[in-house]
Amino acid sequence: MEQRVSLITLGVADLARARRFYEEGLGWRRGNTDDSVAFYEIPGGIFALWSRSALAEDAGVADVGSGLFGGVALAYNTRSKAEVDAVLAEAARAGARILKPGQDAFWGGYTGYFADPDGHIWEVAWNPGWTVEPDGRVRLSG
Repeated sequence: MEQRVSLITLGVADLARARRFYEEGLGWRRGNTDDSVAFYEIPGGIFALWSRSALAEDAGVADVGSGLFGGVALAYNTRSKAEVDAVLAEAARAGARILKPGQDAFWGGYTGYFADPDGHIWEVAWNPGWTVEPDGRVRLSG
């Protein structure tokens, strides 16, 4: 697994309120038009806002506000669907706990989750609409 983080997702209680804060309050520009999630390109990656309950459900963990799920998921985007399974296997070999094996996602990609030894949640995802550059930087296509 390359040393990089592709996506930082914050699980938020009120997505509309969070979007107002980042977009109107801070002047950030969203890179997508889907109202169920917000993506912002940042140098070297993507910052995302998503419903806390949806993020917990997607990772296959309880949204309890403590313990394993803290409302944040780091993400590692891959260049292919097969690479998701390879990275999950590599993480497991390194001591990670697989939370959700690789599987087709409702949004058209392929994704799985693991927790590092300290319990930090990582999503490993292939998104057919995004580009992962040779140096690992991720771009929203379009």
